[in-house]
Amino acid sequence: MERILIIDDNDIVQMVLQKILVREGYAVDIATNGKEGLELIDRENYDLIITDLMMPYANGFEIISKIRQHPKGERAKIIIISAVTQEHSITEGFQLGADDYLKKPITGKELVIRVKRLLDAKRATTNIHV
Repeated sequence: MERILIIDDNDIVQMVLQKILVREGYAVDIATNGKEGLELIDRENYDLIITDLMMPYANGFEIISKIRQHPKGERAKIIIISAVTQEHSITEGFQLGADDYLKKPITGKELVIRVKRLLDAKRATTNIHV
């Protein structure tokens, strides 16, 4: 079962994303801020990480940067979900290593399609390297 980590400080967003992803068959963990997210990444291997940008303790840009430098996070797929829509924020996210960027509000259908696409690509890449 593929593991997903959601890092978001909004309880409603956490609950909705978790419900959608669990229904699709994924194991989902939740961190309520960047610090908790990085602690979970130290302990677990995640296939995909979904992060907000504006959060306490470590913002999404810091999280992405640290994930890409972490041995357990360098191969994880990363999706940014944020209400921040300035072009420089979006491009900075991609430059730091994000794989996708969804603007809030998002639909469950769009989330599922993008998650599946990234995880399919990750599986294909992993099978090539094995």
